[in-house]
Amino acid sequence: MSAEHLLAIDVGTQSTRALVFDLRGNLIAKARVEIEPYYSTAPGLAEQDPEVFWKALCDACQQVLAMPGVDPHNLAGVALTTQRSTLINVDKDGNPLRPAIHWLDQRRTPGLKPVSGLWGILFALTGMKETVAYLQAEAECNWLQKYQPEIWNNTHKYLLLSGYLTWHLTGRFADSVGATVAYIPFDYKKQQWSGKRDWKWQAVPVREEMLPELVKPTDQIGVITPEAAAATGIPEGLPLIAAAADKACEVIGAGCLEPDVPCLSYGTTATINTTLSKYVEVIPLIPPYPSAIPGWYSLEIQINRGFWMVSWFKREFGMNEERLAKQRGVPTEDLFDDLVNAVPSGSLGLTLQPYWSPGLKVPGPEAKGAIIGFGDVHTRAHLYRSILEGLAYGLREGAERTSRHTHVPIREVRVSGGGSQSKAGMQLTADIFGLPASNPHVYETSGLGAAIDLAVGLKLHPDFQTAVKEMTRVGQTFEPVAENQHIYNELYQRVYLKMYRRLKPLYDEIRDITGYPPKD
Repeated sequence: MSAEHLLAIDVGTQSTRALVFDLRGNLIAKARVEIEPYYSTAPGLAEQDPEVFWKALCDACQQVLAMPGVDPHNLAGVALTTQRSTLINVDKDGNPLRPAIHWLDQRRTPGLKPVSGLWGILFALTGMKETVAYLQAEAECNWLQKYQPEIWNNTHKYLLLSGYLTWHLTGRFADSVGATVAYIPFDYKKQQWSGKRDWKWQAVPVREEMLPELVKPTDQIGVITPEAAAATGIPEGLPLIAAAADKACEVIGAGCLEPDVPCLSYGTTATINTTLSKYVEVIPLIPPYPSAIPGWYSLEIQINRGFWMVSWFKREFGMNEERLAKQRGVPTEDLFDDLVNAVPSGSLGLTLQPYWSPGLKVPGPEAKGAIIGFGDVHTRAHLYRSILEGLAYGLREGAERTSRHTHVPIREVRVSGGGSQSKAGMQLTADIFGLPASNPHVYETSGLGAAIDLAVGLKLHPDFQTAVKEMTRVGQTFEPVAENQHIYNELYQRVYLKMYRRLKPLYDEIRDITGYPPKD
């Protein structure tokens, strides 16, 4: 019998999962190892020992391969998907030179020499000078060169977490094109390292020889080495097929192959992603990221600190629900759904704009979070519901912006991430978008997307259309309720969309008075 099971490894922010799927997208077995996301030695810093990620990967693989129904010899191959933008400096032997800089890190390097020459003139003329300065300040490598020059000068390879774990598994300094999302000189349109004349080489100190070899999704990136086999339990010589970053894998794992069906992710960062075969910048200078489909693009609108707000609320105000859930032996989400359902759609006008973390262009770097419409009738239930509504409003705004640029109207939405497990959250999403909202048949959509890349790469399915059709299914669909849809549409059009523009002058004043967020 030919090998027909697929091992997908998903290294997320809070845990690492090893997942075994069959060719129908059924989850055969799952092992989850929790990880401490990061530690902080100073305000704004977020770092982690790179070996924490490798050890968690090894533990998860060992656990899943020992589970009933899993035969390591029945594995056709392995695919890896990871969190994006976590960066690691290594020496010639692949040893980390310092802790990984986590994607949640907020260090910045202001006062850098601006991009000059023709590029500098062009950015000044087009009003993009501040945007480029923001990108330079955000680039972790500029901070490393300025504050840890000995580390930077001794760096042999500057790797994303996906590239670092690929080295551990295969012994190659290589990474997937689909995982390349960071402040490094990458041409997002051509999906390769930037050309010699690209302004990005002037903006950051990275040299091309410091970057790994790039491999397209579905191509073989290497084979499991004897050392990796001993550490993980994965059979030696098993092919590692290039997948993509977790968000890109999540999109195809949710079954979103066409631009009229976007994927909403209610995760730590809330996003709306649309798959497109052509390059489109929804926001100028902010490129679409590589898709898990080779040569395609994932148009993404982000709400930084998205579902973080939900976690914040639960931590600060949800102790009672946490306690009751333990007493009753039910999921905590069920009790929070009760909280949402205790108040009407629209939260009696309590309207939240989820700009807790400043953006680059939409919103601008001066942005602040805002909640308006408070009255003496409002309770913590109204506040919780307004958080979910605000996230959905923000993602609807992103969907409409994307549609204006792609000229493709949206006919339905798929929802993944933590929010997809909440029936109340799914219903209000359908009501706010005015469209059917469905969640996938499995929660582990990032891992499933990686398994789809693996299946196509090994020719176990002939193409993505077939693989997605065979391996993804809708779990439950929520239809919009006309009465709720009307209330939400009025609040969205007449209140939410006007909030940022009218509050922006006050945000600018706050920034001028307090110095936060700092200007570059």
